[in-house]
Amino acid sequence: MQSRVKWLDHMTFVAESGSGHSVVMDGSPEHGGRNLGVRPMEMVLMGLGGCTAFDVMLMLQKSRQLVTDCEIELKAERADVIPAVFTAISVHFKVYGHELSEKQVARAVSLSSEKYCSVSKMLEASSEITVTHEILPAANGEPVQK
Repeated sequence: MQSRVKWLDHMTFVAESGSGHSVVMDGSPEHGGRNLGVRPMEMVLMGLGGCTAFDVMLMLQKSRQLVTDCEIELKAERADVIPAVFTAISVHFKVYGHELSEKQVARAVSLSSEKYCSVSKMLEASSEITVTHEILPAANGEPVQK
């Protein structure tokens, strides 16, 4: 896996992934940025969300759960000293679907956070990570498995 980050100007950077995708990162105005993109630590938090979402959806699809939507809400607290690492992270899954099994959803969420999510494993060294979930009904007529 590889990546490249290129400085544009001020505190704006473009990160390019080895798979050919790009994302803009920028600093806050108080640190010389112009608020043109996500902050680097926001990207880390989004990476955690994407990694665990991937795991959970893959497991739920394999267990034939009728998922119509899945949202992950993440909140993080950072240390007050430099380096301002994450010290606490809350990950909350909202899984929508038809006749979802509580056991299957709980198992997928647990396996992701405890075993499969690489980002979670890296962050747990400095952060207390709390993972919760809830199952919500699909909207009427909502298609199954986007």
